Amino acid sequence: MTTPRTLAALSASALVLTLAACSPGGDGPTEDEFYSPLNEYLSAAWGGDLSEEDWMAQAEEDQRIREEIVAECMAEQGFEYIPVVDIGWGSSSGDEWNPDDREWVAQWGYGAVRYPGMNDVPDPDEQMVDPNQEYVESLSESEMTAFYEALYGPQPTEEELNEDGSYDYNWETAGCQGFAENEISGENPIDSDEHKPLMDAINELYMQMETNPAFAEVDAEWVTCMADAGFSGFSTQPDAQNSVYDELNSYYEGMTEFIEDDPALDEIADREVELALADLDCRESTDYRERRQAVSVELEEQFIADNKAALDALVADAEQGQGQ
Repeated sequence: MTTPRTLAALSASALVLTLAACSPGGDGPTEDEFYSPLNEYLSAAWGGDLSEEDWMAQAEEDQRIREEIVAECMAEQGFEYIPVVDIGWGSSSGDEWNPDDREWVAQWGYGAVRYPGMNDVPDPDEQMVDPNQEYVESLSESEMTAFYEALYGPQPTEEELNEDGSYDYNWETAGCQGFAENEISGENPIDSDEHKPLMDAINELYMQMETNPAFAEVDAEWVTCMADAGFSGFSTQPDAQNSVYDELNSYYEGMTEFIEDDPALDEIADREVELALADLDCRESTDYRERRQAVSVELEEQFIADNKAALDALVADAEQGQGQ
């Protein structure tokens, strides 16, 4: 049984990892991938320099050990708990998601309203089954509440919630799952006080990139191209995609009842495709991605040169923790 508490709050390092395009495995950047020299340090800190096969094997072993710890912890709390060892890897390779391909964009736009696999019916034999579901459903309402509080910790109070509804994750208040996670991984050096100045500097670097004059120049060319194509009102390239999600959110917020094959939703999808195609054309005509990446790489390489000792210390601490 899945509950909202299974989605742990992201730490302060989430911004860095999102912008650094972290993904497991691989033999280095290809021509079509975004290359980030700084991400080589961050990937090493997260074990992302493993091959995909080794990364998956490590994840499965970590899951087995983690769940055994959870089961022992839950037993101490007076509850039965069967370790959930199935990680539930998806069968998709991700190859069907290609938002830089014109044929793909002509069909899906940004992949907001319509997307590959949206109408696929899950194979019941491939769906993950929680071995604890039957036991949990046998509990009374109060017992079930106590079970989840023991497993995930108490729900955050209003005072603990951030304005966007998220909250700062603390393993000490995250029940048996938090205890097990800390036991198996310990404190990630990225989140430690020792390396906080470095992580703050990295976050600041990425935020300053968005105001870099070189970025502003290519953004201005993209804006002009979009206006010439009939799409004005955008200041930066991400504004285009965000406008689709804003419209989609407004559609769902205003929905009073579900309408299958709603023409209004089809209209949003059609506008999305038209906008995404213009966006793609303007990115290609302005060499948008290549020019921004060139600036990013230059700034990151300078940052690495200025902070190499701190970055090397981060990687060393991470490797020491992984070897324990």
